[in-house]
Amino acid sequence: MRAEEKPGFRRLPLFREMMTQTFDSLMQIAYSQNFPPRMDLIQQGEYADFLHILVEGAVELRATWNGHESVMGIVRPVSTFILAACVCDAPYLMSARTLERSRIVMIPAADLRAALRRDPDFAVAAMRELGVGYRTFVRHAKNLKLRNSRERLAAYILQQSQLANGVVSMVLPMEKRHLASYLGMTPENLSRTVKALRADGVRFQGTQVIITDPARLMALAATDSLIDGPDPENIAS
Repeated sequence: MRAEEKPGFRRLPLFREMMTQTFDSLMQIAYSQNFPPRMDLIQQGEYADFLHILVEGAVELRATWNGHESVMGIVRPVSTFILAACVCDAPYLMSARTLERSRIVMIPAADLRAALRRDPDFAVAAMRELGVGYRTFVRHAKNLKLRNSRERLAAYILQQSQLANGVVSMVLPMEKRHLASYLGMTPENLSRTVKALRADGVRFQGTQVIITDPARLMALAATDSLIDGPDPENIAS
């Protein structure tokens, strides 16, 4: 892996409190690889061989069952995935594929577990990261179960706006069919919801989203930190 990347990894919550010796040993066996768009990285049911760290690009997490497929989440840089399977030496519960050209650093899972056993600070950081991941999925489940389709789409648009420093015009980070799956809708239901949101201050032009009335959209979404986050910094960091 590139030497200039190591300081950035050292600042990640998972790695920043670990012993220098532990960090250096993991970086020595880590390697990076570039992947094209739509490349399958891992498959659900397979045992975790590596911890993946997304450096550039975007990765989609998805699950399948009995011919059905659902988008579970989108990973953005710089982030790790899927830590739980690596820690537990267990099969992946989700598959992952790139959405765009991506660069990923991989650390062998067996070496990761050995480092956790000998470095208490690293183990605590891993517990914290697993806890944050659990809370993220609980929030997503609450969003799906407690909001209707219009409220879910409104909250998602506001979240994307906030991630882009409050812009009122943005491009959807995924295809509409993937967005529909992520928000628990069929593509047809998403299409109807998009049309309905015109009255709530949002206009769609293909994948372009334009917020025309932020106050009205916020009133519909009724954002709540216990669903939409963020966590207090002492938890999330």
